[in-house]
Amino acid sequence: MTRLFTQIRYGGYAAVIIFSAVVLGVSAYLASQFLPNVHHDFTIFALIPPSYTILLSVILLFVSNPRAEIVHAFITGVLWLIMGAWTADFLGSSKCSALVGTTTPTTHGSMSANLYCELSKVQEAFAWVLFVLYAIWFFVVISLTRRSLAMGREFIWSEDVKLLPWFGQAPSWPGMAEGQYPEQYRPFYGYPGYQQYYPQTGNGTMGYQPSGVAGSAYPGAQYVQSMPGAATVIQGSHVSHVPTSY
Repeated sequence: MTRLFTQIRYGGYAAVIIFSAVVLGVSAYLASQFLPNVHHDFTIFALIPPSYTILLSVILLFVSNPRAEIVHAFITGVLWLIMGAWTADFLGSSKCSALVGTTTPTTHGSMSANLYCELSKVQEAFAWVLFVLYAIWFFVVISLTRRSLAMGREFIWSEDVKLLPWFGQAPSWPGMAEGQYPEQYRPFYGYPGYQQYYPQTGNGTMGYQPSGVAGSAYPGAQYVQSMPGAATVIQGSHVSHVPTSY
């Protein structure tokens, strides 16, 4: 795994879980005050984003791939966007300090309107913060996955997300810069900052060495290299090069 990416990911998920736990605690308290008769629509919805975020984050910390990360970031980001916009809509431009000394009705009586306003502001603030975090994470994972694809990781979308490299690092090589990527693992078609790698054959020329070369699974096989401007003719064990005309 790439340590830097893994550390950033774990730190981000820890922050997300803590922020979501705060919102869940506030939402649960307000639900105990208002449900089932007062503000039931928003009060019920306010329990969904933090619960979903905590549950999915814990699962993805152990089992995940870039595709799952992107889907999770998109869905969760949308949920927090809805919650932030909904909270801002019913709070409007109201100032909590102006509500000191007033009350708002609850299922069991009443509570301080100032306290209700401040708790709603907490919900709104964390909702916007979490939306921004997931939006950033969405584009970061896409960018890192595309870089891994360019570096030859053909199946990176379905591989463990921990194999993603951070910017300037090579995939699954901890702490290694792009220019230090092991030569035998460099992609054949090249990548910015890399030299194309072609294995060296037994006779010192550059080219791809087939599996039939000595030392492979087919001992005794010969490696035949075509000559420029000639066709290779193989008859039994005899190899000849016939000049071609154009």
